[in-house]
Amino acid sequence: MSSSSLQPVRGTHDLYGEVGRRHRHVVETARTIAERYGYDEIATPIFEFSDVFKRTLGDVSDIVTKEMYSFTDRGGEGLTLRPEGTASVCRALISNGLTQSLPLKFFYNGPMFRYERPQKGRQRQFHQIGVELLGVAQPLADIEVVALGQRILDALGIADRTKLEINTLGDGESRQAYRQALVDYLTPQINFLSADSRTRLERNPLRILDSKDKEDREIVAGAPLLGNYLNEASEKFFKAVTAGLDRLGIAYTVNPRLVRGLDYYCHTAYEFTTEALGAQGTVIAGGRYDGLVEMMGGPSTPGVGWAGGIERLSMLAEAPPAPRRPIAVIPIGDEAEGLALELADRLRRAGFTADLGFSGNLGKRMKRANKIDAAAALILGEDEMKRGSVMLRDLDSGEQAEVKLDAIEERLARFR
Repeated sequence: MSSSSLQPVRGTHDLYGEVGRRHRHVVETARTIAERYGYDEIATPIFEFSDVFKRTLGDVSDIVTKEMYSFTDRGGEGLTLRPEGTASVCRALISNGLTQSLPLKFFYNGPMFRYERPQKGRQRQFHQIGVELLGVAQPLADIEVVALGQRILDALGIADRTKLEINTLGDGESRQAYRQALVDYLTPQINFLSADSRTRLERNPLRILDSKDKEDREIVAGAPLLGNYLNEASEKFFKAVTAGLDRLGIAYTVNPRLVRGLDYYCHTAYEFTTEALGAQGTVIAGGRYDGLVEMMGGPSTPGVGWAGGIERLSMLAEAPPAPRRPIAVIPIGDEAEGLALELADRLRRAGFTADLGFSGNLGKRMKRANKIDAAAALILGEDEMKRGSVMLRDLDSGEQAEVKLDAIEERLARFR
């Protein structure tokens, strides 16, 4: 095996040390806040039948045509590593018969997979937190999930480095009217559109608004705005959402160019963005998707949610507190090994972090204690053992004292 084959695959990374602690901090913070809002955690498989994503993301989307990790397993089934979480949650809703228990609130976290150029904050295996609120058609649901995202950013201490952009996509009637206006605008310029956008013009013209192609973006800049084609019901819905955010003191900017190209999206679309990470500025994005569950073969079920990139959020957030400093348990001689094993277990059960060196003389074990930044060392020598005691050394001050074993938890309380 060559040394190169032992390297991580391009676009993947190992999570450990401070990077791992930052990752966990984002997940645990988000989970705590989501629980306060009544969201139950769900974990779906990291791979699904390919049709779950092809049907929901659209046959002509970049994700389906260029980015999905798809393969045929030994049973001949077409499978795909999940590129996003919403479709999997909706599939779980249908396949587990949960549509009889609506409304439902779910929080999730885990790895997603897309074959794209690795970039700051986005790898080929990346990680997301997300929430889905299913079964509520009223604007109150949109307000809640946006507020939940805001409160997670607050708890991470990064709300002041992000801004909320929001828009309305209207209902089906409004979107159909806008779709026709967009086609009428783009058709005369079809020869100037990219190949992908020419394909989308016929099948899904709203996706052209998401194009990253430079010429496409110049053309789209002059396109009509969806907001000019809203019917009364859509305007009323959006006003209710923004009024709710106002009541909660959540600042936002209406961005009339913020859209979602897939047909099952409707009404509210939103993104929390930052300028602190360069071009990759979206940290949370979501919207209402009332048509998705029905498109997947389930009953008509309203839904709204968002997903956030853990890598990007962890880069913005302050480093979490360092792990609690351990107590090093250091036996001297073979006879002390057994007592050291018992003492380390006793301390752990009492709530302390304890480290038991596995080998080496006193000098080597003390070096290890310093290397792991232990707060104190408990040294078990032959004489101390005979007296039923242990030597306690404060590794910051260097002070040490002999302590009876039956009083050790009390004497270590300041190191907890």
